[in-house]
Amino acid sequence: MNDALRTALGELPGKLTAHIVLSVAALGLAVAIAAPLVLLARDRPRARSVVLGAAGLVQTIPALALLALFYPALLALRPVLGPALPVFGFLPALLALTAYALLPLMRGGLNGLMGIAPTIIEAADATGMMRRQRLLIVELPIAAPVIVGGLRTAAVWTIGAATLATAVGATSLGDFIFSGLQTETWERVIVGCLAAAGLAIAVDALLGLIEAGLARGQRSRLLGGVAGLVVMAIVAVGLTRTGLTRTGLTRTGQSPAIVVGAKNFSEQYILADVIARRLAPRPVTVRSGLGSAVIFRALAAGDLDTYVDYAGTLWTNVLGHHDIVPRAAMLAALDGELPRRFGVGVIGPLGFENAYVLAVRRDTAQRLHLATIADLARVAPQLALGADIEFLSRPEWAHLDAAYHLAFRDTRSFEPTFMYRALTSGGVDVISAFSSDGRIAANRLVVLADPAHAIPSYDAVLLVSPRRARDHSLDAALRPLVGTIDVAVMQRANLLVDRDADKRSPAEAAALLLRPHDTRKRLIQVQ
Repeated sequence: MNDALRTALGELPGKLTAHIVLSVAALGLAVAIAAPLVLLARDRPRARSVVLGAAGLVQTIPALALLALFYPALLALRPVLGPALPVFGFLPALLALTAYALLPLMRGGLNGLMGIAPTIIEAADATGMMRRQRLLIVELPIAAPVIVGGLRTAAVWTIGAATLATAVGATSLGDFIFSGLQTETWERVIVGCLAAAGLAIAVDALLGLIEAGLARGQRSRLLGGVAGLVVMAIVAVGLTRTGLTRTGLTRTGQSPAIVVGAKNFSEQYILADVIARRLAPRPVTVRSGLGSAVIFRALAAGDLDTYVDYAGTLWTNVLGHHDIVPRAAMLAALDGELPRRFGVGVIGPLGFENAYVLAVRRDTAQRLHLATIADLARVAPQLALGADIEFLSRPEWAHLDAAYHLAFRDTRSFEPTFMYRALTSGGVDVISAFSSDGRIAANRLVVLADPAHAIPSYDAVLLVSPRRARDHSLDAALRPLVGTIDVAVMQRANLLVDRDADKRSPAEAAALLLRPHDTRKRLIQVQ
């Protein structure tokens, strides 16, 4: 068993527990909402159209987008409902998954109740049963198999969609999948996928036993399914205790004192580990895999305590500036505007940039005589652009297109891991790479110069939340990182994680970055 697999299996109890708790809570809340809606709608065609239409509309929204939408919605409600409202992590994931589970539950309930033969209803009425008695004694037992069938569908959907909860800061089996895909640690992807699939299959099979037992009047199947679910619940409780220990929660269930955030690519996993090590022995938890649209909001709201962002992202996405200014002026503006407008503290730049660049294979550059983006514009109609998922909707792309008029034959979006693979395999001709990515040198890519200076600077900047801005011990622990990581060293550290052969974990790359400068450089160069 290799180290990556051993590490993943060690993390499994905590993440599996969190996944089960989130899925069960979402299903329970969805059942509590769906049940009265079904009873309201079964005899009212107009109400039935409204509730099913609304639930169906939710299903048309991609699950990841639905999860992401609930975070800013809850954040907007915090001034009304109070600062204690937990808008990050579990709650937005719970609400999004609950909304996703409503349609199969309501369809199962309505189909089951409305499928009962009218003669049975008439017979129950003839015996003098009240409406409530008829529902409990006659209708629900007959409709139960169909209702459980809807629950089976909702359960499988919920368990699968819960893997996406990582993007809004909720712990789940998706943590393995997100981090594994970004760092190409396939052992983590396999563990996450197999655990989620195994959980969904087991729950589906046990609910299937209950459904069959109800439909056929077979008590053994019914009891077998119920017993299986009880055993799963007992195992989950046991895993909870192990999971709390492994994830750093205290015995009283309190969260670690400091929450470190990270976006969803290798460099961020490495830097989050660097920060966590610098903060030791203070208790720390890391929430990784977060999107750019969520992570700064979470920091400003106090749901995260610290993370590394990039000057260009903060300049355009957070502060809303659309002009390009010199690097020093941008950093000075961030130092002033982020505390004033959001209360966010700026500890300082780490010493390297992770800027957007356009890169091509060396043979493409030689064949088409490409040295600058202006050269690229001349031949862009012949070429396909591969971009990371955010790039084509970001201001940087608008600036580039306005400066150079890049009319590519085709544009496609990828996760960064697959974007590089698409370029090297010939699936695309140009990519929106990242200047601190070690795969640029490893794949012998040519970075095209930007003579129009259309892309802003992207210094990696260490930020802290408003509630930590005056935490002098935290500042003392993190300030020594400022100006200590140059781009060449960061490229090598990233490559340790991203390369295929002799791959290292983000924790190992972080340990190297924390060594003394001369020792660190020598060690990284021989890796």
